[in-house]
Amino acid sequence: MIRRILLHPDPRLRLLCQPVLAVDDAVRGLVSDLFDSMYDASGRGLAAPQIGVVQRVFVMDTAWKQGAPDPAVFINPEILSASAEQQVNEEGCLSIPDMPMRVARPAEITVMWLDETGVQRRGAFDGFAAACICHECDHLDGRLILDHEAAA
Repeated sequence: MIRRILLHPDPRLRLLCQPVLAVDDAVRGLVSDLFDSMYDASGRGLAAPQIGVVQRVFVMDTAWKQGAPDPAVFINPEILSASAEQQVNEEGCLSIPDMPMRVARPAEITVMWLDETGVQRRGAFDGFAAACICHECDHLDGRLILDHEAAA
């Protein structure tokens, strides 16, 4: 189901999200709604607080605009490590439309999370995928691209 995406300055975008205690049908329904809403809005990532759900869940698909879809689900994500090397990308945000910003993020990260079946995963990401994960994790902590200093 496509859900309405909250727009800044909605105060719900600033809330610290709560961990998911059990990956159940309600969480899988949330994941489905996040994907429906993200694809409908032509996004590459969407976090639960952006649709008003204060849980540590986000989805992303960094490939679908250039090729085959590659959907990924992150429940209770935790960035375990981040490279000192930085990358700067122009980031858009579905909650702050038409206002892209240049943001510096780690070039590489290692993440641990649960997938939609409740299985714990661990993986390394770089480039745009790393930036997208950092962006969505910011949402789970009540941070927006507006909170970053504009990168050169």
